[in-house]
Amino acid sequence: MENIRHGYGLLIKVIVAIALGVAAGWLLPLWAARAFLTFNALFSEFLGFVIPLIILGLVTPAIAELGRGGGRMLLVAVLLSYGFTLLAGLLSYAVSVSCFPPLLASSLAGGVEAGQGQGAEPFFTVQIPPLMSVMTALCLSFTFGLGIAYSKSPTLRSLCLEARAVVERVINRVLVPLLPLYIFGIFLEMTAQGEVARILRVFAGIILVIFAMHILWLLLLYSLAGALTRRNPLRLLLTMLPAYFTALGTQSSAATIPVTLRQTLRNGVSEPVAGFVVPLCATIHLSGSMLKIVACALALMIMQGLPYGLGLFAGFICLLAITMVAAPGVPGGAIMAALGVLASVLGFGEREQALMIALYIAMDCFGTACNVTGDGAIALLMQRIFAKPLP
Repeated sequence: MENIRHGYGLLIKVIVAIALGVAAGWLLPLWAARAFLTFNALFSEFLGFVIPLIILGLVTPAIAELGRGGGRMLLVAVLLSYGFTLLAGLLSYAVSVSCFPPLLASSLAGGVEAGQGQGAEPFFTVQIPPLMSVMTALCLSFTFGLGIAYSKSPTLRSLCLEARAVVERVINRVLVPLLPLYIFGIFLEMTAQGEVARILRVFAGIILVIFAMHILWLLLLYSLAGALTRRNPLRLLLTMLPAYFTALGTQSSAATIPVTLRQTLRNGVSEPVAGFVVPLCATIHLSGSMLKIVACALALMIMQGLPYGLGLFAGFICLLAITMVAAPGVPGGAIMAALGVLASVLGFGEREQALMIALYIAMDCFGTACNVTGDGAIALLMQRIFAKPLP
């Protein structure tokens, strides 16, 4: 129940922040608008500083804990989860390239007249350079994560777990609570500059396309599982619906594990396989989140007139799939972990990152539901590989 309140509380705050930001862009005097823009400038600098630390603090222990497991079963589960997450990203890119250019064509023509705060700037800014680049943080995470896994050093493992606790506290107690105010400032600025109308006009269309992709992806995933296990894919998918709807409420794969596990067992997966796969995939299988982030990123690039292509997005998808493995099990966690890759690979600035956060949180429950429902399909495939065929 606490996860449900937290997840939907954040969503409601973001929606309210967008509405108030649009109104404030027209009504606030210049000095008040500049005060909020000053906060946004400071928050943006802090966010840029903390992103490499988030990657180090979350990715390192995630890799170390995966590496501590052994055996062929772990390897296959990781490969299946990562492979499906990559395929989901490529599917999202293909569908988005086909659907978004005509859908977003009108957004490229411009928006409404600017509000009273046009030309407003922060009172001051403070530069907070990050300790390292995002790519350096990723390489360090892999190096230390694999080193801890193979050395089995209790001291290093304890250190990285404590670092993860610090980073998660920064996300939960600082970044996530301040996100609505940050988004408020972004929409205030866009309203003042006359851009908010075209942004809001296409949000609904983007969300509908992404929701349709989630349904298509689950049908494809269970069609594959049904074909290999010689079961009716629709019946398998219908059995997982309680997990889907539970995830809509919790917005957390980890919080939905008990229901996912129960429905997976009802699909005929043995207890040892289900008990191994479901908790593991709750962390490393993120197809639904990948579908959302790739589609939202491409939509924003089209709206901003930025260049994009398969080569650029293929590299982005590969790095994103690795980075999101470490996303904490809280609403909005995956997008916070992905901000560094969005900035370093796609060149997203402060405004694009804020729009990504707003779009992602608006659809967070659907992505999580897609993730956990897909976990049941992976469990079916693992049952087919490592146990007797399903009855």
